Amino acid sequence: MDYQKICEASIEVVKKAAQFIKDNLGKVADSQIEDKSINSLVSYVDKTAEEILVAGLKEIMPQATFVTEEETVVSERSEYYWIIDPLDGTTNFLHQLPFFSISVALVHQDKVVTGIVYEVNRDECFYAWGNNKAYLNGREIRVSRNTDLINALIATGFPYTRLEKLDAHLEMIKYLKFNARGLRRLGSAALDLAFVAAGRFDGYFEYGLNAWDVAGGTFLVQQAGGKVTDFEGGDQFLFSGELVTGSIPIQKELLDLVQKTIYS
Repeated sequence: MDYQKICEASIEVVKKAAQFIKDNLGKVADSQIEDKSINSLVSYVDKTAEEILVAGLKEIMPQATFVTEEETVVSERSEYYWIIDPLDGTTNFLHQLPFFSISVALVHQDKVVTGIVYEVNRDECFYAWGNNKAYLNGREIRVSRNTDLINALIATGFPYTRLEKLDAHLEMIKYLKFNARGLRRLGSAALDLAFVAAGRFDGYFEYGLNAWDVAGGTFLVQQAGGKVTDFEGGDQFLFSGELVTGSIPIQKELLDLVQKTIYS
């Protein structure tokens, strides 16, 4: 399978969906916004962007099935399947905050083989395929070379599930406030991961995630020389809803912290 060719063709489909999202920025009326659940919004933009992605990706690989956030197509995991988030950061998009993205991953036998995260506002396309390197708009990217947490910029999110762990999560945030260079919450897990792959963030941790939030981005981090694990230190981060990632030394420090606080 020529994953480079598939990746390049997929990027063109992603850019088509991104243009639709751009064209509708600031045009969604309150009456066109739905509450899927607490703190989870969706509009026609998410759904139509997903339909654009599904239609385009079907042409590239007719045999592949889909796992998608908005369920515009039947979700099915087969030998080859796509994992799609058509608009990661919907709340940011609806409030016209410039942190939202598209995430697409191709999976073969439950292993990601192509990952794309497209940052819509700055026209930044992060991508990787096969056993190759990770790229941003044609330029190779690598994770941060920073080895010390005290000098690290860390990303996280504010989970809306498993709230019994919220106090522990806040304790970890409090620790990082005094023992890291800074902490950021962008509101798009896919972008958090892409920025780790590009060395903009040194590390990232979060729980309450879905596969479509992280499939493309975790692959980018791995291909850029970083490490990704679940909270147990294992490799079940894609569907477990939890992950810790970063450059190898920073990921180790964050994992130790997670296991002492959130996972204890």
